[in-house]
Amino acid sequence: MRVLISGASIAGPVLAYWLESYGFTVTVVERSPTLRKTGGHAVDLFKPAMDIAERMGLIDAVLAKRTGTERLGFRLEGSDRRHELNVGRLLSAVSDRHVEIMRDDLSEIFYDATRERVEYAFGDSIAALSEDDGGVDVSFEHAPERRFDLVIGADGLHSNVRRLVFGPESEFATWIGGYLAVISLPNYLGLRDRTEGITGVNRIAAVYSAAHLDDARAVFLLRTTQPLDYHYRDVARQKQLLREAFAGMGWEVPRLLSELDRTPAFYFDSITQLRMDTWSRGRVSLVGDAGYCPGPAVGGSTSLAVVGAYMLAGELAAAGGDHTRAFPAYEREIGEYVRRSRAFAMGAVKQLIPSSRRGLWAIVAVSRFVNHTPLWLSRALSKLSNSGVRLHDSVRLKAEERSKVVGHEIGDAVGVDRAIHLDHPNP
Repeated sequence: MRVLISGASIAGPVLAYWLESYGFTVTVVERSPTLRKTGGHAVDLFKPAMDIAERMGLIDAVLAKRTGTERLGFRLEGSDRRHELNVGRLLSAVSDRHVEIMRDDLSEIFYDATRERVEYAFGDSIAALSEDDGGVDVSFEHAPERRFDLVIGADGLHSNVRRLVFGPESEFATWIGGYLAVISLPNYLGLRDRTEGITGVNRIAAVYSAAHLDDARAVFLLRTTQPLDYHYRDVARQKQLLREAFAGMGWEVPRLLSELDRTPAFYFDSITQLRMDTWSRGRVSLVGDAGYCPGPAVGGSTSLAVVGAYMLAGELAAAGGDHTRAFPAYEREIGEYVRRSRAFAMGAVKQLIPSSRRGLWAIVAVSRFVNHTPLWLSRALSKLSNSGVRLHDSVRLKAEERSKVVGHEIGDAVGVDRAIHLDHPNP
């Protein structure tokens, strides 16, 4: 079976890896002319996604690229006093297995694991889709038209596949009150194992690096009462809004903002959730942020994308490629994880970016609790609610056992409802 995946960031290559392992013929189309290698911004992988990376034989590569930032130093706006949060201790309470890694580093690891077995078409995009009973005719912006059995949108929050098949983004996107910006800049503070920042009412600015990077990243988080007026591709307008929102903020913020005119990499977007009743229509389905982004920076969307890709591939293999059975099964498998991630993100954005001075001091109190509470106690407390901070570790994955694949035929498949067994060989 021939499967076209749109998007070569995280979910796309993970899905391609597993589908190819199960005997599908996979093509990945990516709008960017090359794989991005600027480092991106830091993302988190929690236990289920780490387990999947290990089954792919990539855990050593992932760990080798971890950022290594274990401490967060911060000061409250209007005060010179520095506070510190042991981020490593906090995340150990959140998940039994976790790593922070630059997004583009992670994308490159997944791409390298698939590029010799999967066809990648860079610098192109899907222009139109026409489906019939036997497949999908795909028109591209540049390449000749081709026919596929299935098409999967793994092309992020502003998914082109979702727009073509399900309708405009405005029908599904729900802004949850915040904005995130990230820029690359020289590591003039000499950061390696920590993040330094300043927290104010409705705004946070911080700068960090990774152990293997020569430069640094500045991150800006902003809360507003109304959505900002801009287009997601209008970079000049986005930079103007950022300057206005963080004007007058002390510490290193003026220097960070001065880098906007010369930064080689700039990211700005709303913290938005996608809420759809279904992620599949006919022979087309969505995975990762394209279908169920819980909110960048606050909902664990990267781990969710990895798990979603693994589940979708597994259900397609189990159904022998029959999308009428596989797509509903995939949605049942990932649905609860998506709903809980959405709920967690709604609360996280409010707590992460305080809207009052009282909220600022609550962050100080939390940091003191984390720093001085024994790790065993903080883990025990966090495990009291798997629907909250431990939601990722509570996800259980099927250990899919596949028979040997010959040609393009998918062998019999048995899905066993139990946690992943890492000693089980790759299919």
